[in-house]
Amino acid sequence: MRRERSRTNRPPRRSIVARTDADDEVLGRAFDRRLIARLWQTTRPHRRLVVAGMLLFPVVAAVELLQPWLVKVAIDEHILRADWAGLATIAGFYLATLAALYALHTVESYLMHLTGQRVMHDLRAALFERLLALDARFFDRNPVGRLMTRVLNDVEAVNDAFTGGLFAVVADVVTLAGVVAIMLWMDWRLALVTFSIVPALLVAAAYFRVRSRDAYREVRRRLARLNGFLQESLQGMSVIQLFARERHEHASFRRLNGDYRRALFGSTMFEASLYASVEALGSVALALLVWYGGSQIASGGLTFGALVAFMQYTHRFFLPIRDLGAKYAVMQAAMASSERIFGLLEVRPAIVSPASPSIARPTAGTPALEFRGVWFAYEGEDWVLRDCSFQVARGEHVAIVGATGEGKTTCARLLNRSYDVVRGQVLVDGVDVREWDLERLRRHVGIVFQDTLLFTGTVEANLRLGADGTVSSADLDRAVKLANARTFIESLPRGLGEELGERGHNVSQGQRQLLAIARALVYNPAVLILDEATSSVDPGSERLIQEAMRELVAGRTTVTIAHRLATIQGADRMLVLHRGRVHEEGTHQTLLRAGGLYAKLYELSMGARTA
Repeated sequence: MRRERSRTNRPPRRSIVARTDADDEVLGRAFDRRLIARLWQTTRPHRRLVVAGMLLFPVVAAVELLQPWLVKVAIDEHILRADWAGLATIAGFYLATLAALYALHTVESYLMHLTGQRVMHDLRAALFERLLALDARFFDRNPVGRLMTRVLNDVEAVNDAFTGGLFAVVADVVTLAGVVAIMLWMDWRLALVTFSIVPALLVAAAYFRVRSRDAYREVRRRLARLNGFLQESLQGMSVIQLFARERHEHASFRRLNGDYRRALFGSTMFEASLYASVEALGSVALALLVWYGGSQIASGGLTFGALVAFMQYTHRFFLPIRDLGAKYAVMQAAMASSERIFGLLEVRPAIVSPASPSIARPTAGTPALEFRGVWFAYEGEDWVLRDCSFQVARGEHVAIVGATGEGKTTCARLLNRSYDVVRGQVLVDGVDVREWDLERLRRHVGIVFQDTLLFTGTVEANLRLGADGTVSSADLDRAVKLANARTFIESLPRGLGEELGERGHNVSQGQRQLLAIARALVYNPAVLILDEATSSVDPGSERLIQEAMRELVAGRTTVTIAHRLATIQGADRMLVLHRGRVHEEGTHQTLLRAGGLYAKLYELSMGARTA
């Protein structure tokens, strides 16, 4: 596949990562009503938890605001009057409020975290379900690291919105409303003294909010670069080591990591500055309270206990504002992540089953496979196939050959609708593939790729990948035997129960290919596409694979894609692709005698084999 895409002049992966930086640095408002409404919809299955948490907010606020009032009563009615028995009673009430507050905060935190975790679980499940439905072209244009960030980091940011952002803001609003009401009820003049600081507070908050947003945007941009570089480097570690590029890659990582650290430090500085500004303004407010309240006490217009209570209420008034920077950053991240999450959920698969799929009922003479005037390009009009037409009869073994980038693997991808044609038709059993049910089509047309992908898990689980639990142990054993994989599997410590590492790295390329052939035999598709199945294995493995392939292709329609022409001489017919269409076709001997393009390719292939 990679060979053919080289014709599309696509930028390298690192350029794609750089191009998507803009996607990660686009930030909305910290409180976007549209996104918050959508987030609220995600809580619908967990509405009881949300409602229970919301009902706790006024209760928690009431208990918190009762404490300064108890202090006022203790000072004015008991301490100043030397009523130690009454003071003991008030102290008991105060301890009870502390215990109640501890219990309420515990339950409140549990409900918020439980809600966030369940929403996060649902979002991740929905995102992965959507990714499973998307077409190959989508994954061509979106780097793996970016998609992993959507499913992992962005969903985690939404969870933070519930545990430390949105719910915390609602709780703060309830508390602030209660503080303002009590302060105005106790002494509206003293309350106005406290509120005189609010304009300066709002100016400071607005200034640092804007600067913090810019700094946070830079943090996201540099984190995206770091994640993209790290994902690419880890995937290409063998190549890095092969070319002794460790020192260069480490230097690049240090540079990107340093850029991220500096951006994060800048963001932290603005948050710390907002925190310090609110603390300073809060101290000014307390100083004004002491100054004005002291004069009121001297004139008999205010009690000492009321002044102390006012000072505690003032502290509770400034506390949520002081933490505004942290909450703003959490909500900023949550809104940006929500935008990307819902954007991905809104992506509609370009390739889906039709509403009313056609059922193939081939008659005698209907080709098993047919290309009719097919035009296809991965990008724009950089055509890989140009008016390509050919047929494959039922039970026929056809080999597709051609130089690199001529569209061989593209033909395979079009047959199982990994991509759709731009113009023309691809037919299977006489029915356009766009009219097939997608799952039914891909069970009908199987592909064994050159770069075999094995999943983490046991050998048996990989062999049963497409069987849906319908294959017996006898059928599995038969497939293993026909694929010449029995000796190899029996040599493993746990046989079929042996755990394979990521992408099957703990077995050789030839062994992976044998397992792929065994998997195809278990899967048992009616049409089989073999894409460069022996191009990168040793001669011993190649012999085993060739013997297995003879069993695999027996009695079924088969298309073999190969560069090593010596491996496909037994095919019934050769199709030679050149400039996007079938240039020559015929048997091996016929094409050799014709002395055309196939003969030249064969000569080059045999020359390279004997060199």
